[in-house]
Amino acid sequence: MKGDYGSMIWVNDKSGKEYVCTVSKKHSKEKKFEKLNEPEKRTCRNVNEFVGTERW
Repeated sequence: MKGDYGSMIWVNDKSGKEYVCTVSKKHSKEKKFEKLNEPEKRTCRNVNEFVGTERW
């Protein structure tokens, strides 16, 4: 089922930003944002937008 925890991956772009994305099974081991297709990129969220940058 697309959208569950098992379909989520964490990827980095070439500038070092980290994203969490919901992707198809064929990209489930991908580590680079640039290698995702356009529909998959639209599912990505910048981790710093909801986690913040503070260290705990």
